[in-house]
Amino acid sequence: MRVVGVDPGLGRCGYAVLDQGAGPLAAVAYGTIATRGEAVAPRLAELAARLRAVLAETRPDHLAIERLFVNANVRTAMTVGQASGVVLLVAAEHGLPVASYTPSQVKRAVTGIGSAPKEQVGYMVRATLGLAATPTPADTADALAVALCHLQHLGVAAGGGRAAAAIGSAPVAAWLARAAPTSPGLGRGPGNPEGLPRSVGRGPGNPEGLPRSVGRGGVR
Repeated sequence: MRVVGVDPGLGRCGYAVLDQGAGPLAAVAYGTIATRGEAVAPRLAELAARLRAVLAETRPDHLAIERLFVNANVRTAMTVGQASGVVLLVAAEHGLPVASYTPSQVKRAVTGIGSAPKEQVGYMVRATLGLAATPTPADTADALAVALCHLQHLGVAAGGGRAAAAIGSAPVAAWLARAAPTSPGLGRGPGNPEGLPRSVGRGPGNPEGLPRSVGRGGVR
């Protein structure tokens, strides 16, 4: 089973092709398609052409795309919607079944936590796929996470799914201890012995050191 995951965007569109066959889960190809310029139409055409090239070279069986859930920035929401339309068009041209997932669904599939910070998602992508480094930019790591999410949904991400569940569902401090100091944005220092991200810390009302946007009642 070969899946291409896409994190849509006009300026940067992440893509990742994962293959789960008889052997270990493998990253076939991944990267970010960047477009520049003021005129939108030529950039959408460039995105379509470069994505067609990726699909022609890697020949995936499914396409999974991250669904824009909520965005306060109207312009960003519009351009992501336009890029998503191009991705869906190219998928239809290649006869690919399409699945879409919200960011929280992707995070939960990869880390076990639907509100996980980007650092944790990137670390889990790296750990699950056995990569030498966390993929950058974040669009690439997100596309890999989308592909992993779809493979897990299909029930074919054998070893990777179990590894992700085992590490990703660990307490925040536990996975940070494994990730630091190699993960971007993480580091131990005075006042931060556990290497917590700046958005994470224990204190009144937050005994578990959860990200500031996360609490027992859900995302705030």
